[in-house]
Amino acid sequence: MWSNKTVLVTGGASFIGSHLVDSLLREKAVVKVADDFSSGRLKNLEYAFRKKRTNVWISETLSVYRGDLKDRSFARSVVKGVDRVFHLAACHGGRGYIHAHPVECCTNMAIDQIVFEESWKAAVERLCHASSACVYPPYLQEDRGSSYLLKEEDADPFVRDKALGDLEYGWAKLMGEMTLRAYHRQNGMKTSSVRIFTAYGPRENETHAIIALVAKAFIKMDPYVIWGTGEQDRNFTYVQDIVDALMLAAEKIEDGSAVNAGRDDRISLNQAAEIVFDITGWRPNRVEHDLSKPQGVASRAADLTRARKVLGWEPKVSYKEGFKRTIEWYFANKKKDEVKANLDKLLMER
Repeated sequence: MWSNKTVLVTGGASFIGSHLVDSLLREKAVVKVADDFSSGRLKNLEYAFRKKRTNVWISETLSVYRGDLKDRSFARSVVKGVDRVFHLAACHGGRGYIHAHPVECCTNMAIDQIVFEESWKAAVERLCHASSACVYPPYLQEDRGSSYLLKEEDADPFVRDKALGDLEYGWAKLMGEMTLRAYHRQNGMKTSSVRIFTAYGPRENETHAIIALVAKAFIKMDPYVIWGTGEQDRNFTYVQDIVDALMLAAEKIEDGSAVNAGRDDRISLNQAAEIVFDITGWRPNRVEHDLSKPQGVASRAADLTRARKVLGWEPKVSYKEGFKRTIEWYFANKKKDEVKANLDKLLMER
């Protein structure tokens, strides 16, 4: 499916995108990355670039192009000669970031439209869009301790009470899904959307919950602060599981429909913190809960019926193993003094 195919990953130097690049290269694809480096980092792509010129880095099977995908000429240049596109580029972040940056999140609709249109004009074979669990209506996720699993049909821009995204970020992602279905219906373009649920893992930034919890343990914050009551729960999903779902969706879905990529079990932030304490071997004297900070919905987890049926996919990495890998990466790559001095900013800014 991927051998010798030229694949563009927008946002490919960022958290999920860089792991996707790694997997595509293992499958012998020729990969292009387009990234503005607003949250991505070249160091996330640990390859021997043999040639470098202004805003372009090249290795044998990987080329990295720095630019703004809202610039149509840049988007047109990076899709040229591409067989398949994974569109992950977006203004994104954890709960604190999307709560505080509604304007930036709204620009995602502009990015999506330009990438989709230029991909169609370039006759790209397939386009897979990284959507989000934030497309789901918050009213389905407001009961603490809920056992409800979010189904793909729960979010639909054409059905009353189902077109209700979580903040501007969720609305923009839902509009991206709608646009891709339109491209398939009108132009026959082979498209898909993957609704990513609460991804975490190495290379993620501190605006996201798990990395934030790890960072606070790393600097031994005491009292240790958890945003909200800590009883809000999520189905934290390890990044490699997410990448596997993206690649399978690009292979098996052509009609622009969406599929969940997450877990159907969940843990609270308080429970997540306990796992972090156990793995790091450190525990604060006191845990405090900051109710003034953004908390998000009360409870979120994914129904995986369609993912299992259509993709043959379900997550493989356990919470304990995923947290362990993430903690090992963070402790090996961060400096305590820098994290401690900048933590407040890190938690809210990418």
